[in-house]
Amino acid sequence: MDVFPDFGSVGGASDLRTVVGALLMFVLIIAVLMLIVSAIVWAIASSTGNHHTATKAALRTSGGGEARRVSSGG
Repeated sequence: MDVFPDFGSVGGASDLRTVVGALLMFVLIIAVLMLIVSAIVWAIASSTGNHHTATKAALRTSGGGEARRVSSGG
């Protein structure tokens, strides 16, 4: 049984795709910028010896795996 939506029957489907595509691009740009900022904060905090800030930035940059290694010293 193959059931698929018929987007051709919806009025303004191309406009909806354009809006969704623009929103996805906006979210992607913000996510990449946040990753860059977190990496910069991590590097600066690690080099100055601020381990608490380095751990928080590492958590944001790598999703948690690196934060556990930084806080455990290895």
